[in-house]
Amino acid sequence: MKRFDLSLYLVLDPDLCRPLGMVETARLAVAGGVTMVQLRDKDASTRQMIETGRALKAALSGTGVPLIVNDDVEAAIAIGADGLHVGQDDRDAQTARRLIGPDMILGLSVETEALAAAVDPAVIDYVGAGPVFATRTKPGHKPPVGLDGLARLIAATSLPAVAIGGLKAGHVEAVLKAGARGLAVVSAICGQPDPQAAAFEFSEAIRKARP
Repeated sequence: MKRFDLSLYLVLDPDLCRPLGMVETARLAVAGGVTMVQLRDKDASTRQMIETGRALKAALSGTGVPLIVNDDVEAAIAIGADGLHVGQDDRDAQTARRLIGPDMILGLSVETEALAAAVDPAVIDYVGAGPVFATRTKPGHKPPVGLDGLARLIAATSLPAVAIGGLKAGHVEAVLKAGARGLAVVSAICGQPDPQAAAFEFSEAIRKARP
């Protein structure tokens, strides 16, 4: 049984993390309450992803927080990452599952109800639903679905869903009410001077919003 907690899912952005670096940003954010960390760097080579990923894996050791790698199967395997996340325009999910094996966590982005309904629970472990709101951290993203659209996406799949796209701590209650298991956050943690405090604000809001 794969164990993971989607409550507060940090997606690392190399540019936003530049003042502290991705490893230190992740370490501080986890201390503040982040429950999953994704390494996403579309401009990095596989070799660079492996180097950063191994440093992240070491920094997260003992925390129980899984490290997910975005899109790069080769890097995920070399790092010994806990999981892989793919988008609709990335590698086919069936192929990704075959390459990473049955034990690694596999997440898939879904932007429409049709895509959410088509996800195979035998292949995918969780979905990233959105974008909920417009965001500058992912240029060319699909049109925002809003909170009502998020609820429809989540209702279309039996899998646990993490919401993504322009989310702030003030959105926590509404996002959880829409059925999401948690929030995926980029700039609201990576782009802050104190990632630990920013993460703690989210984690406290999540704690209070849950019965």
